[in-house]
Parts: sequence; C-alpha cells; structure tokens
Amino acid sequence: MAKGKKTVFFCQNCGYESGKWMGQCPGCHEWNTFVEETVEAKSLSKSGKRTSAPANPVTLKEIDIREDARKSSGIGELDRVLGGGIVSGSLVLVGGDPGIGKSTLLLQVCRNLAKQQIKVLYISGEESLRQIKLRANRIGEFQDTLTLLCETNLMTIKETIERLRPETVIIDSIQTMFHEDITSAPGSVSQVRESTNVLMQIAKGLGITIFIVGHVTKEGNVAGPRVLEHMVDTVLYFEGDRHASYRILRAVKNRFGSTNEIGVFEMKQTGLEEVPNPSEYLLSGRPENASGSVVACSMEGTRSILVEIQALVCQSNLGIPRRTAVGTDFNRVNLLMAVLEKKVGLHLSQSDAYVNIAGGMKMTEPAIDLGICLAIVSSYKDVVIPDSVMAFGEIGLSGEVRAVSMAQQRVKEAKKLGFETVILPKVCESAIDKEEGIRLVYVGTIREAITWMLHGEKK
Repeated sequence: MAKGKKTVFFCQNCGYESGKWMGQCPGCHEWNTFVEETVEAKSLSKSGKRTSAPANPVTLKEIDIREDARKSSGIGELDRVLGGGIVSGSLVLVGGDPGIGKSTLLLQVCRNLAKQQIKVLYISGEESLRQIKLRANRIGEFQDTLTLLCETNLMTIKETIERLRPETVIIDSIQTMFHEDITSAPGSVSQVRESTNVLMQIAKGLGITIFIVGHVTKEGNVAGPRVLEHMVDTVLYFEGDRHASYRILRAVKNRFGSTNEIGVFEMKQTGLEEVPNPSEYLLSGRPENASGSVVACSMEGTRSILVEIQALVCQSNLGIPRRTAVGTDFNRVNLLMAVLEKKVGLHLSQSDAYVNIAGGMKMTEPAIDLGICLAIVSSYKDVVIPDSVMAFGEIGLSGEVRAVSMAQQRVKEAKKLGFETVILPKVCESAIDKEEGIRLVYVGTIREAITWMLHGEKK
C-alpha cells in the first residue's frame, strides 16, 4: 500500500471507526454494517504546530443578533417547519424517498429566493442542466439571480462558492459528492462525512445557507453515517407515498426552532403546492352513515389536525385473531383493545381488528386514543357515529379519559370545520371557555363515552 495510506473499517450506520472488521458495531450494536475503506493519513506541519490562526473568544455582549437573520423561502409551510424562515449560515439536510419531491421543493425555493434578488447557486451531481431546465419550465419563470452548476468535485465546488459568494446554495445530492483527498468511492461513509464537514465550514465561515439533499435507506434513514445528522443544523424528512398526491415535511432536528411542526403539500403538475388547511383536505371523501368511522384531533406543534379514524372488527377464523394498525402505533391499539375488553366488557379476544388513519397520516399522539376506542366499538356493534361528532382524549389503563394539551384550540378547529358536537375529557372542562354553536360532551371514563355514543341524550 502507498506510503501515508491505511485501511480502516467504518460502520455505515453510525460512523464508528475500527482498525479491523467486526461483526457487530460497538457503537450502535448493528450487525454486518462495517465496510473497508482506504484513507490517507494526515500529518502535522514540520514544526508540529497548527498552521491556522488562533481563535479569539468573545463575550455575549459582543455578539450581534440581527433582526434580518431569517429570510422567507416564499413557501409558508416550509417556513413553519424551519421555525420562521431560512437562517443565514445554516446547514439544512433534506431527506426522503426517491421521487417524493425533494428536488422539486428546493427548486421552488430557488425560484422564490431569486424573485427576491437573492443570489442562489444550484449544484447538481445527479442531473444534467437540460433535466433541471425541464423541471424549471414546469414550475414557472425564473430570474437571472439563479445560477446552475453540474459538478461532483468538492474542491471545485468550494472554489466556485468562494468566487461567486451566493447567499444560498443547494447540493443535490451529498451522496454524489467526492473529496480528492479521500480515496474511497462517492457515497461511502468517509466521503459523505468529509464532504459534509467541508460544506459546514463554508456555511459557517461565509454565512451562506446550504441545503443538502440526502438519499435514504430502506429503513427510511439518511444514507451514510449517523454523524451526518449531528453535523447539520436542521434535518427535514419528506413523508408520504410518492404515488399519492400529498406530502408531509417534518423536522426531526432543528437548532433554530421546534421539531413538532409539520408542513403539508400536494403534488401537482406545476410542483408542490401548500395545503393551508390539512384537516379539510384529509377529511374530504369521508363516507356517510358508515360504522367504524370517527373524527379525532391531533396536535402537530401548534397546528391542530383533524383525521378520520377507521376501524373494522369482524369474527376471526384463526386461532389467534389478527390485529393490524396503519398510521398509528400497533402496540397502542392492542393496549386500547385490552382496556375495552376489561373495563367495558367487549369480547374482542375472538375478533380480528383493523385500525386505519385515512389519508396516510401517521399519528402517535395519545389524544387520538378516544377516537380509536369509539371507532372499534362502532364497528363491533355496527353503530353509526354521526358525521358531526369529533372526539379527543387519552385513555388510561383504568379506563379513565385523561386530559390532553391545547384542548381549547382543538375545539376551535372542530367548530371552524362545522362539527356540532365534541367529546372530550371531563378534566379539561375548567380549561375551555364557552363556545357558541358547538356542543361539548365531557366524559370521565371510556364507558361514559361509549354510553353517549350508543344512547346519546338518553344515557
């Protein structure tokens, strides 16, 4: 082997480095994740000292926080997820399945920023300039402040950025970039890590906002070492079926805002369009006079989203009944069914049960527990819940309906969409102001909620 080079093994999952191959990674305890790569050993200068200039510490009073530190992307749903807008000098990682719309969204961001006379550089390592032009023609008209570059050599990219000094840079994608000093192939652990490190230095040193597109594995994680997500400031994930029309943008890490916010988009011929009212969009096409269907409310950050919960309970022909949950936690559904059997007396041990959140949304907030229970009982007893009823509340193991946060906001969302009745926890009564035009039914236990569902005012 050439002098100054050595062979090391990297874990593809977490980036753990080892001098020899191991079956199980000591860092993340995953099996068969080590890959062999050749790296170049770097030495210090002849004097043994660093060649860079020493850093000068500053006090908090000397740090100037500008009011214009954020700029709008022109897409309200993206600004919401980012925490209010794009932060100058930030490094944002955008991940998602192939064809989900990552490049389309970022090209739309480039178009909006160019309209604001902001210099944008779009660097693509996967598509040619003609392919980008075809997508741009579908999206709309672009300004001359947007420049395009097809390049994968990171040193060339660094020189171009330092020469042009754009305010925003798009890297599509990080798995295609390579560093000349790293001998491994593009997309390897060491290449992705070193490329991200160079881009981070550019973003922080020059105050340039850099968006990085990252491929995902079959498990849904960004391909490459886990340390990649630790290096960037914000990690955004596109969710949803690429064959469906809706898309959900979720922040799983954000140093400049909350990670609870989501953005909802709809894929159309002209690109991604915002969905300002996801509740109305998700409830469209709801069946009328159908048992096993109820509307529940879940909070995503500061946004209340109404979803339709569907349940189908039927007699099982198997020795062990089948349970299926789509869009919510499978173990949570089993827990709620055990509560119904023990505290309410429903004989569900010999029945198959299927629970689905319509529209493809994934909800794990405990506030939808009451909706899941009412949907299961409605299907089991074949009783139709009126379309004007909405329910929310957490169910405890003793069958009690527990309080949830932001109850007032959930009630206002139901009223705005035309619901006439809301079933909610009794302990939330003191936290809710009187609302005109909507009926509030307070319940303390799941039995009370089921009794109201079956008998209404006759309970």
